[in-house]
Amino acid sequence: MSKVFPYPLLIVSLVVMWLLLTSFSPGQLIVGTGVALLAAQGMAALNPAKPRIRRWGLLPKLVVIVLYDIIRSNIAVARLILSEGGHRRVSGFLTIPLELRSPMGLAVLGVIITSTPGTAWIDYNSARGTLLLHVFDLVDEQGWRMLIKQRYERLLLEIFQ
Repeated sequence: MSKVFPYPLLIVSLVVMWLLLTSFSPGQLIVGTGVALLAAQGMAALNPAKPRIRRWGLLPKLVVIVLYDIIRSNIAVARLILSEGGHRRVSGFLTIPLELRSPMGLAVLGVIITSTPGTAWIDYNSARGTLLLHVFDLVDEQGWRMLIKQRYERLLLEIFQ
C-alpha cells in the first residue's frame, strides 16, 4: 500500500487543487488522480528526508504571523508603488547571520521571505550561515535583521531544532 500511495497527503492535496483549478467532473477527477499518483511516485523516487518537527503547537502561531505580515506587506508595497514622488525608495541587499541550520527550517524561511511582498531570498551561504536578502524599500537594515531573526528564525528554531 505504501508503494502505491507513498505520500497520501500530497496525493489528496494535489487532487483537490486540480479540481479547484479545473471544473469538477468525473473526467477531471480521474485525470487529477492520475497526475497526483504520478507526482507522488516521482516524489518517492527522490527519497526526501522526513522533516522532524519538534513543537507542532507553534505552527499555528507561525502561520498567523506570516499571514499577517503578508497582508501588511502587500498594503505597504502597494502604497509605495501608487504614491507619487514624495517617498524615494531605496532598494538594497542585506546579509543576515542565521543560527538556523535545519534544511526544512531554512526551506520554510525561504518560502516565508519570498511570499512576503517587498522581500526576496537571494542566497544562503551554508559555510558561513548567512542569508542574502533583497528588500524593496530598505530604510533600516538593523530593523530588518531583527525582524527576520526575532519574528521568524526564533520560532523556526523552536519548531525544527
